Amino acid sequence: MLTADVTTPEQAVEKSERLSAAVENKGTGSAFGAAASAALEQRRVLIGKHADRRPQDAVPVGRHGWTHGDVQYRNLLWKEGELAAVLDWDRVGVRPYAEEGVRTAQVQFGVDGVFDLARVAAFVCGYRSVVPLEAAALSDGVRRLWWKRMTDFWQLPPGRPLRSRSCREGKIGSAELWPAGCQSVRPGTTRPDS
Repeated sequence: MLTADVTTPEQAVEKSERLSAAVENKGTGSAFGAAASAALEQRRVLIGKHADRRPQDAVPVGRHGWTHGDVQYRNLLWKEGELAAVLDWDRVGVRPYAEEGVRTAQVQFGVDGVFDLARVAAFVCGYRSVVPLEAAALSDGVRRLWWKRMTDFWQLPPGRPLRSRSCREGKIGSAELWPAGCQSVRPGTTRPDS
């Protein structure tokens, strides 16, 4: 049986406070440092506000198996309009298929705090044509990824400057996207015709 750690609100707040201290101690007074501090404070507020909505069970709903772990446009190589290769296999692992599908949809179709729900639904329909998933599994996948995004801080690794443009593109805003977006995304991923 596959299990998945669910970060507690206390663990997330404690890590956020450590990162805030690191930003303050190593900060240069830059605009990024100020934005990081504000984002971390906002995240603590959001975690407190939404803590009761986190996944309660360590066992994900639905099927699981080997997945790529980071399917997104940056990892797809196209040639003459055809998919030629899937790159970046460092995250391959066994995980819930629903969470992999939901994560891919979030990365592909969640831009600037808005989900393109028509594209999410079309993607999920295609995904489900290859990997049969029940609505309950997709709903669980949405909730798990939402909470994971709420409680992770990979965008702000301590002691490492944020140099990569890909890390800056909307990642700090992902905390803003998910609390409001969780309820709107779920129907797009779980409706019967998708």
